[in-house]
Amino acid sequence: QIQLVESGGGLVQPGGSLRLSCAASGFTFSTSELNWVRQAPGKGLEWISFIDGGGRSTAYSDSVKGRFTISRDNAMNTLYLEMNNLKPEDTAVYYCTVGAYRGDGTQVTVSS
Repeated sequence: QIQLVESGGGLVQPGGSLRLSCAASGFTFSTSELNWVRQAPGKGLEWISFIDGGGRSTAYSDSVKGRFTISRDNAMNTLYLEMNNLKPEDTAVYYCTVGAYRGDGTQVTVSS
């Protein structure tokens, strides 16, 4: 079955950086479009980034554009999200998704 396991979250100060990973299994990773979404406390899911199967096409929400970078390693079946210049409003649980599936998420907290 499809499994998505996010990792790499933590507590970071404003202006800091984190790199999230998502280990995937149970589907053809190399041809699948993938997304990162997040859910801040008390709010709904927010889409933040997309990448196509080959990694050549990406997209970002305005809230993270210029600060976050999505990438993938198809040999390792792993999706990444490099997050720089983090802000308190980036505090959320971050999920990778494929189709209607998502993992359990990883918590990112940005606070001084």
